[in-house]
Formats: sequence, C-alpha cells, structure tokens
Amino acid sequence: MVFYSPFEYYYLWLPLIGFIVGMLASMIGGGGGFFFPPLLIVLFNVPAHIAVATSLAATLPICLIGAAGHYRLGNIDVRTGLVFGIAGIIGALAGASVAGWLSPEQLGKAFGIYALILGVVILFTGGRRDENKGSIIGGLYSRLFGFIPKGSFYGFAGGVITGTFGTSGTAPVLAGLFAIKLPVKLIAGTSLMVILMNTVSGFAGHLVLGMIDLTMVWLLTAGTILGALAGPLITARFNPGRHEKTVRWVFAIFLLLFGIIMVVT
Repeated sequence: MVFYSPFEYYYLWLPLIGFIVGMLASMIGGGGGFFFPPLLIVLFNVPAHIAVATSLAATLPICLIGAAGHYRLGNIDVRTGLVFGIAGIIGALAGASVAGWLSPEQLGKAFGIYALILGVVILFTGGRRDENKGSIIGGLYSRLFGFIPKGSFYGFAGGVITGTFGTSGTAPVLAGLFAIKLPVKLIAGTSLMVILMNTVSGFAGHLVLGMIDLTMVWLLTAGTILGALAGPLITARFNPGRHEKTVRWVFAIFLLLFGIIMVVT
C-alpha cells in the first residue's frame, strides 16, 4: 500500500540526507539503506514498518544508478553477482514475510539489536584482507566447489536482512565477496548489483505487505539520485582505502548509537 503523508517543514532535510547517503553508499558498494530506517524512526518518528518499506523504495535509485556507473567503469563481475543475487531474491522475499509478522515495536527493537551486533563486529574487526591467493590447484578447487555454495549463503543472508529491516544487507554481501577473494576493484560494483536485486525483491514484498510513504520517498530520492551519480566519479579520483579505519570507526559508532536508542525507546 502506498500513501502520501502531509508535508512537514522538517522534511526539507530529507533531500540532503538522501544525497549524503547516496554518495557514500555508491562509493563503498552499499545501497545506503541501513541509514534510512534508523533516521526515519528516531529523527522523524516514522513507524518501523513504514520506515522499512519507505527505505527500500528510496534505496532503489542508489542501487540502480550506482550499479550502472560501476558497470560502465568495468567494476562488476556479472557471474558472481548473479549467484549472490538469485539467492538474495529468495532471502529478501522471506525477510519481507518475517517483517510482516512483527509488530512495529518488535521490528524496531529487532533492528536496534541488529545494529548493535553489526556495530560491535565492525568496531573490533581489523579490516585487513588476506592477499594470499593460495596455490593454483587450491584456488581452482575453491572456485569450482566453494564459489556457488558460499555465494548462495552470503547472498541469501543479505537478502533476508534487506527484506526484514529495509536495509541494503551490504555487510554479508561484502563479507561473501571477500570470502571468495573477488578482486578489490570489483567488490563495490558487484556488491551494488547484488543489493539492487535484493532491494527490488524486498520492495516488491513490502509493496504487498507493507506501507510506503511516497512523500518521503520522493524527497529522499531527489537527493539519492544526485549522490549516487557522484559516488562512482569520486571513487575513480579518490582512494577511500587511505581512510578506511576512520570510516569504519565512524560507521560503527553510528550503528551503536542508533542501536541503543532503538532498543531503549
């Protein structure tokens, strides 16, 4: 179900929020959906179910434009993306069903717990990646027999998170791409391809089961489109890896703060 909420003056912050989230998300290979639900719930007092469904709708332009930009730059492994994405579609539809079973209070607290867990993991995880490629035979075996099961598992997990909480499900997708040792250059773009597939599926599920505030969607989208266009261009000229530790700490603190607020309130 879709509806238009009455316009409020503080809604004028939404395009700016959308731009910042869209830009950062397309730079790091996420949909940015994790930021929207807690911001809508905590700052704009939006009920959890509406925030989740609205977040998925607002995230679609980020994923679509960001993925297209990375594809033009040759930063997407399509075969890998399809393996993750097909499993993610199943997970996203399952997650949307789970969200429909929960009350707004339960969904908000569940999201807060998820944010706290993810924040702790990010805060105390080093972020170093194993650059050792291993032997040729071992690498071939991993690609033939470990790639599809691993990709399906991580893709399904990302889809469940997307459908349940209205977020991009970036964390398990990125973890899976690193686990199969995809070249770092291809991770951001391939991640966005997977997240796009997950988001479309989760959005379809919530379109049937949930409520989407089109007033907020249009205002957020006005900013996310510009941000998603700017992200790949900035990535091509700027090395985010130099500031990876700072970005990780800021993101973790954000998650912990909003997680505590959502669990307590």
